[in-house]
Amino acid sequence: MSVPFREHSRITAKGQTTVPKSVRQALGVSYGGEIAFVVDEQGVRVVRVEEETDPVIQSFLEFLARDIQQNPGKSVVDFPEALVERMTALTRGATVDLDEEIDGPVAL
Repeated sequence: MSVPFREHSRITAKGQTTVPKSVRQALGVSYGGEIAFVVDEQGVRVVRVEEETDPVIQSFLEFLARDIQQNPGKSVVDFPEALVERMTALTRGATVDLDEEIDGPVAL
């Protein structure tokens, strides 16, 4: 069990706050991680939000796994060379910053 501690954080006029580093470490979250505030009869708790599995994607992945097992060598094939060349030509010169924010309502 970890050692109990207390941290303070000021709430801004916009209702924002910074989660202290020691609290982020105790929760096991870092940049991009999510936390939830649980309010119940015992008070307020801050917890780490676990990643949820999308049931549709999970079902699709299970379908693919079964198909690959039942049809070895038939389900997964190499990309046609012409498609690889076309994709390469279309993306030539494009730069991607995987840490850049995505505009609009996107959930990954």
